[in-house]
Amino acid sequence: MPDFSQSRRKLKIAIGAMLVADVVAVGVLLSPLVGSADSRQLQLNLLRVELTKKTREVEPLRGIDKKIVLAKDQIGGFYQDRFVARDSDLANELGKLAAENGVRIQQMKYKQEEPESSGIVPVEVEGSFSGDYLQLVRFINTLERSKMFITVDSVDLAGESTGQVRLEIAMHSYLRSGA
Repeated sequence: MPDFSQSRRKLKIAIGAMLVADVVAVGVLLSPLVGSADSRQLQLNLLRVELTKKTREVEPLRGIDKKIVLAKDQIGGFYQDRFVARDSDLANELGKLAAENGVRIQQMKYKQEEPESSGIVPVEVEGSFSGDYLQLVRFINTLERSKMFITVDSVDLAGESTGQVRLEIAMHSYLRSGA
């Protein structure tokens, strides 16, 4: 007959080890280190909220490579459409806008500034115009709505004895460099 005493002894040791492991597992489950089921559920919910927040933060970055290429194309189109190639084009456009509004150009000064790294050259423009008040108002409005990119920095109006109004205006525009 086989000797079961040796097997019985090994079985008792294995059962004892499993009981000790169960007691340790129950102790860890109920200990403050792990916390209650409610605290674990709360922590899980907080982690889900944080994951949702982080996902929203990175959402604008999805497809950024395509957005960069599109932005470069749009910038190139903006430069082509809104910035003139030569300062003579700038003078011609300002003269045309003045003539359309019945305004006379008294004096114009153009000063090119240092080229920017983006490929454009800022141009400071100071001009003196004359006309009646309504014509000058239309001229300023036309400047601001012009397809050519012009920013009006300052406007100074002065009346003259003949009923004409004198307009001193300082503005900026840009030239495409290398065009």
